[in-house]
Amino acid sequence: MIVALDGTVLVVAQPSMRRDLGASVAQVQWTSTAYLLTVAAFLVVAGRLGDRYGHPRLAITGVLGFAAASAGIALAPAVGWVIALRAAQGFFGALLQPATLALLRLAYPPDRLAAPVALRTSAIGVAAAAGPLLGGLLVAHLGWRAVFVVNVPLALAIAALILAVRVPAPERTGPGRPPLGSAALLVAAVAALVHALAGVPAYGWTAPPTLLGLGGAAGLGVLLVRWERRAAHPLVPAAVARSMPVMASMALLLTASGALFGALFTATFLLQDVRGLGAYDTALRLLPLTAVMVAGAPLAGVAQRRFGARRIALAGTVLVALGIAGLCAEALTGAGGAVLGAGFAAVMVTATGTVVADAPPGYAGVIGGLKQTATNVGPALGIALAAGAGAGAGAGAGTTPALLALAALAALGLLPASLLPGRPRGAAAGDLVGEDAGRRGERAPAAHGPADRERR
Repeated sequence: MIVALDGTVLVVAQPSMRRDLGASVAQVQWTSTAYLLTVAAFLVVAGRLGDRYGHPRLAITGVLGFAAASAGIALAPAVGWVIALRAAQGFFGALLQPATLALLRLAYPPDRLAAPVALRTSAIGVAAAAGPLLGGLLVAHLGWRAVFVVNVPLALAIAALILAVRVPAPERTGPGRPPLGSAALLVAAVAALVHALAGVPAYGWTAPPTLLGLGGAAGLGVLLVRWERRAAHPLVPAAVARSMPVMASMALLLTASGALFGALFTATFLLQDVRGLGAYDTALRLLPLTAVMVAGAPLAGVAQRRFGARRIALAGTVLVALGIAGLCAEALTGAGGAVLGAGFAAVMVTATGTVVADAPPGYAGVIGGLKQTATNVGPALGIALAAGAGAGAGAGAGTTPALLALAALAALGLLPASLLPGRPRGAAAGDLVGEDAGRRGERAPAAHGPADRERR
């Protein structure tokens, strides 16, 4: 929740920060890019560390480090300090995010995960919606530094809650030290990908920096796969990499989050640059979408238990695509925004619940890191796609092509959604939520499989 709040608050604070620090537009953009690069690059590594050394320990380190970095930004004398501390903030945010999902997996059995996952989704939605409103008030009355000061007491309160709540200790997995070669390749590959996508609005898809970045990310990805196949203790265990529900859920989260954030990017430029609304009025236009998403998350959790992840994810994906297509004439007002919010809530709850419930024992952190990586890379992809289609060009002419391209991106999620587990049939303890008889046994590897060898 604190990470979602920080990200949306900053959007409103950046113009004031630029004026106060005498920064360029490119430098201000890097206050967001530096954070996005580090948080996306280290999520899986952080999840692996949590599986090895304990998720409460990683969560405490992450939240206290996040608070310290926020306090440093509030005192920063120049924009260079802000950029460096935002990168540090991203690193500590990466430690924090997989731990929250892993702690849910440890605290709840698979057949009871839908409700806490839905509550988590609602909390993130509330934070994302409150961010621009809170940011507008803080910047107007106290200045841009106040948006980082507010993180400190919130982080300390979260740390106190983590210390107060006791969860079962996970089974330790893997070697005594993290697989450094795989970790380095993964960090480099994700950072290259996110950096290339973040540059698309400025350079376009066919510019040399974009092509070089995408090519470098692809090359590093190939090296990572080959390295992982040969490693005795891979960063992403075979039991996880071969899990169809996990891989399908991450693909679905990538397309859905990309489509949503690309639509928000497109509509924000339309509302502010074409229709002349201010940042605060734009945030008010987002409230109906967020309200439906927050209210819809618990309903999606109930529906998942009744109808299974596959049906709810398919329905949610269709709603996301239709909602974005309906925004062509509305810009997040009316039925289009409500349909988009309802669809995204359904996708988030079902895909997240499936990912977390399918985690083999001792690997909840790795799976949480993979899930968060998908939801961090997705927005960069969506914004890059929207910008490449002409969104934000100034006259609003690229709005319709951008939204139609994003609707098509959302529709691609129908394939992974169709691969999620079907309707639940009284699964035994430890089975995946929504697992049907035809898929039973897919989650857990055999006793002589790769995961068992890793635990030894």
